[in-house]
Amino acid sequence: MAISLESLHSSFACNVTGVDLARPLADGVFAEIDAAFKRHAVLVFPGQELTDEQQITFSQNFGPLEEAPNYAGKALRLRNEFTDISNLDSEGRLLDPEDRLTKYNLGNQMWHTDSSFKAIRSKCSLLSAREVTQVGGETQYADLRAAYDALPDVRKKELSGLLAEHSIAHSRSKSGFDGFNSEIATMLPPVPQRIVDFYPASGRTSLFLASHASHVIGRPVDEGRALLEELVEFATQERFVYTHRWSVGDLVVWDNRCTMHRGRPYDLTQRRVLHRTTVSDVETPFHKEPAPVPAGQSV
Repeated sequence: MAISLESLHSSFACNVTGVDLARPLADGVFAEIDAAFKRHAVLVFPGQELTDEQQITFSQNFGPLEEAPNYAGKALRLRNEFTDISNLDSEGRLLDPEDRLTKYNLGNQMWHTDSSFKAIRSKCSLLSAREVTQVGGETQYADLRAAYDALPDVRKKELSGLLAEHSIAHSRSKSGFDGFNSEIATMLPPVPQRIVDFYPASGRTSLFLASHASHVIGRPVDEGRALLEELVEFATQERFVYTHRWSVGDLVVWDNRCTMHRGRPYDLTQRRVLHRTTVSDVETPFHKEPAPVPAGQSV
């Protein structure tokens, strides 16, 4: 085995060493990484001080990259293969706390799943730490597979086949941002997503939740939102959560199909710069019929 794995949580997340992601991967190494990704859902690669090109090259092993729309309608600092997880403007200066981009970014502090509001969901995200704060700014991850496993059978049966509508406008309105232009609204209309899905590659069933989830399709809005809030609260108990404290050079890869995450607050007068690439989930396209349940699993 070329890589070494160290568990970071009882149910998911592991530290990965023994590989230099700035260099071309030796034969068989990505297969080991992919196997770890399918099993652990969150991989932490410490000491990987990557350039943007090196991050793109490694990310493409997982599949095709998304392009990031200009959600806030401001000049961007990074090329469109990246989402800028920073508090900097397009010139590299600290953003004003009242800037519309700052307000847009506050949505990242809610539990969410990247790109759940897109017709083609995200398979995974890769976040590279370039500058970090000494205090705050952690990222927390919730294992939605373990949360699903812990649900009572009666709840699993109730959730089977349910769809939730996901919308970027919905989640950002909850954080007080209402500055989307008409182009974004046209590009990203609300989409349905299954609340429970099965992933043959890992053999696991998982909840699929996010702050982007507005309501349960076919149920009264208030009733559906109460159910979604209950599930998020259940899935983000401490027993399901790993908290990552960033160091410069960390690269964290996570499976958006079976985890949620959120950024934690930090001092906005201190620079915090992370670059995110996002891989499209072309492997498991959405279909409106209920996800298949493997033999022997209860619903």
